[in-house]
Amino acid sequence: MNIRFTGFGGQGIVLSGVIYGWAAILDGKNAIQTQSYGSEARGGSCKCDVIIQDSYIHELEPSELDVLVAFSQPAYDTYVPTLGSGGILLVDQDLVNIEESREKTLSIPATDIAYKKMNRKIMANIIMMGYLTGKTRIISAESVEKSISSYVPAKTIDENLTAFRLGLELP
Repeated sequence: MNIRFTGFGGQGIVLSGVIYGWAAILDGKNAIQTQSYGSEARGGSCKCDVIIQDSYIHELEPSELDVLVAFSQPAYDTYVPTLGSGGILLVDQDLVNIEESREKTLSIPATDIAYKKMNRKIMANIIMMGYLTGKTRIISAESVEKSISSYVPAKTIDENLTAFRLGLELP
């Protein structure tokens, strides 16, 4: 399973990939995570790839994506051509306008939900991770929650778990 989280620096793109990769390992799978972002970091282009397999992983960068999670229009425009024909596209509908709908396109207003429900737009990535987990079942929700608890600051664990569960419960 080849997954790419992408958007702007400062949206929690890399953190999403790190959490998701570790959760896959907690589920007993093999996983690698790589990241790339502009030198300006916040506001620059950012991507984080996670490859999850039951067997050995022999590549560092996916040639074709199974899942693309896009948090910005430039990210969507750049990486949607790398999404396989049966791939799943997840977008933050407030930040990405989809030109051409695919069979497996899922969109939620993650940033809007984060702001309205949690008063923190920065939680959009965790909400999207919950949505991704609930819709795909690539890895278990329990492992993602354990991974979140390992990678976010201790004082924000409960808030991040709340955001994850918000996304997990979205229809």
